[in-house]
Amino acid sequence: MTRGTLGTWLGLVALLVAAPLPSRAGDGRHIAPASGQQILLAQATSSAVPVYKPPLRGAPGGRVGGGTRGTGRELFVLTVLAPDHTGLTVEEQPTLYWYLSSRTPYPVEITVMDPRATQPLLEQRIPPPVEAGLHRIRLADHNARLGSGVSYRWFAAVVPDPARRSRDILAGGTIERIERSEELTAKLARASKTELPFVYADAGLWYDAFTAISALIEAAPENAELKKQRAALMTQVGLPEVGD
Repeated sequence: MTRGTLGTWLGLVALLVAAPLPSRAGDGRHIAPASGQQILLAQATSSAVPVYKPPLRGAPGGRVGGGTRGTGRELFVLTVLAPDHTGLTVEEQPTLYWYLSSRTPYPVEITVMDPRATQPLLEQRIPPPVEAGLHRIRLADHNARLGSGVSYRWFAAVVPDPARRSRDILAGGTIERIERSEELTAKLARASKTELPFVYADAGLWYDAFTAISALIEAAPENAELKKQRAALMTQVGLPEVGD
């Protein structure tokens, strides 16, 4: 990505509005869709769903862009599954999720920006057509690693015209890796796979909680309880649930 392109993107970010979503998987793989039933924020107080505790850090950044956008006749929702603040992870190579409401004939570009560098940490283009649904990109698949204590911006962009990047349909979020505490390490060692989303959410680790619950849903796509848990996590950060 050139400096001119980055400047165009930053200008777009200022104009975009936070967004909605539903479900499938990036890198050519589909992820099980979640329940279509509305999950209310009040349900997050139930012990049956993970309760996400945002970090008390006042970190800048968060979810930008998305919403219902159009390219000619095509209207769709594009959003990244990120909180409305800088989301945390303890993973050096986390998984990032984004959502597209309808199939697009245009390529989609996923970019992770390191504020310390002039070039992206990761720039991956998904060739068209790109199917509707929940998509993911694993940093481990691209040998990309996050440094500790660095706030990275990441974006999903539908690219209608590669020669005119100002026309990109853009959504983005912020992610920061923190060190794993001894307390968290002990809790994770005692936790079962089904308890992991609860442990991560309680520790304020949005990306890890979402990845953990999504992995459980992929393994058991008919499990309504798991879908309720993921919907509750999204509701708590102002994202609509992933629907059928």
